[in-house]
Parts: sequence; C-alpha cells; structure tokens
Amino acid sequence: MKIEFQPLHPTFVARAGKVDLRQVTESQLQQIRDAMDRYGVLIFNDQQFDFKEQLEFSTRLDGQLHSKTSSAAIAKNRFGNEALTDISNIGTDGQVLAANDRRRMNGIANRIWHADATFENPAGRYSLLYARSIPPVRADTEFADMRAAYDELDEQTRQEIAGYTVFHSIVYSRHVMGFDFSDEEKARLPGAIHPLVREFPETGRKSLYLASHAERIMELPVPEGRLVLRDLIEHATRERFLHSHEWRLNDLVIWDNRTTMHRARPFDDKRYKRELTRVTTLDLPRAQA
Repeated sequence: MKIEFQPLHPTFVARAGKVDLRQVTESQLQQIRDAMDRYGVLIFNDQQFDFKEQLEFSTRLDGQLHSKTSSAAIAKNRFGNEALTDISNIGTDGQVLAANDRRRMNGIANRIWHADATFENPAGRYSLLYARSIPPVRADTEFADMRAAYDELDEQTRQEIAGYTVFHSIVYSRHVMGFDFSDEEKARLPGAIHPLVREFPETGRKSLYLASHAERIMELPVPEGRLVLRDLIEHATRERFLHSHEWRLNDLVIWDNRTTMHRARPFDDKRYKRELTRVTTLDLPRAQA
C-alpha cells in the first residue's frame, strides 16, 4: 500500500497519510526513506508506540541507534535504554522537574538551533520524536531547511566555505548556555569534526551542516570561524526557511539531521508536564537487501 505525503512548506516538511508504523512493510519503509530524501521532515499522526515499538521501528527504518547523549552523561535513563532519549520535564517520580534540576537545565538548551548528535562520529542521521503526553498550551518544535539555505547562498560564499570542516561539541554549546559538565561527563562527550557542507549523491543536492554545537571552523582562526558560523546560522534561520510543528498527542515526527536544524519553542515547563521520547539513528551505510 502506498503512503501519501502532503507537503506543508514550499521547500520541505510533509504530513503522511494514515498508516500504522508498527506494521509497515519493507516497501513502505523505502517509501518513507525516499520521502525523507525529498522533504527532510515527515509528520505521522495518531501513532501508538510503546517504548519497545518505537525502538524497533527506528531500527527497521534506519539501522544502528545513537546512545551517547548528553542526558545519558548526566543521569541514568529512566527507561533503561540510552537509545530512547528522554525529551521530557518529568522525573522518575512522575512529577515536573524542579526549576534548578540539572536534567532540566540540560534539556532547555534544546531551545537553541541544533541538529542531533553532530558531536558524535558517526553523527546522527534521522531523529524520531514521539509525543506521549503534551501540555494544554502550545509547545512547538521549529525546523529550518538547510538545503534551501545553502541553495540561496551567493556563489562567492559557496566557494569560500567549500572544504571547511567544523568541530562540534555539546560541551561547548551547553557552556555557552551557562551549563557545565563535570570532567567525567566531558570525557564521555569528546566532540567530532564534520564538513560544513554536506553533499548527497542520491538527490544531487548540498546542505549546510550547522548546529549550536558547532564550536569552530578548523581552517580559520577561532574568532573569524565563529563569526562565519554565526552568520550562516542567521542566514539559515530566516523565516522563509522555517516551519513550526504544533504537537498533537501521539504524533511521531522524523527529521534528517543532515539537512535540517530544529529547536524547541518555550512553554511553562515548570507548570505543565510534557513527555516526549526520541530515537536518533547513526549516519552509517545501510545494509543492502
């Protein structure tokens, strides 16, 4: 059975037609991968995942899972599996985290523009975020199309940034936000170097590869490199490149971290509970059928 996809933005993001992702065929999995190549962000409403089913679908779709997260470095995972990242403001007692809880302080840094697992090697490819409970107020996730942003760069800028590599560190991005890891936690999060421009032979397109974790351009002096990164992020987050997703209960949103950035929009997280679980896959070659 063919899955239909409805575009929600001129350059990226689509909503899938009715489908139960727990029961998709291999053909439908390939349809989803093809749609990811086209749209970068896919929205699936009315899914019914338990924890195991979310992990199983993510593995079927894209293989090996990312588990070296910042949240795993600072606290034990309450689900018992580090590949199931807790994007929630709820503690093990089921209550809203205290305002000064380190888990909350680490989590609210998701409000700055980023892509998941850029600080790892291999980095993240797909993220699959599932809404298990949502607050009675809007708590959107906003996405930026990094392929469209690259396409609109002038030719001189494209030539200047071609070949640049960037060191990504979540220790850096959290420090900028005023959150510091212990020496032991830092040792678990060493960072990684990736190209500033990603190329995709399957689509013939290029994408900026940016994130708040981008600490420096390796080929430039640090101050100059940081200005270049700042200017590129400012360019890539102009309104015409953005789409905001308003969460519904049981939504699953999948995005490609190689071609998009995202950020959480603020809500009163000291008052309202929200429970989301995320699985991120690693950018590794897929096994051939």
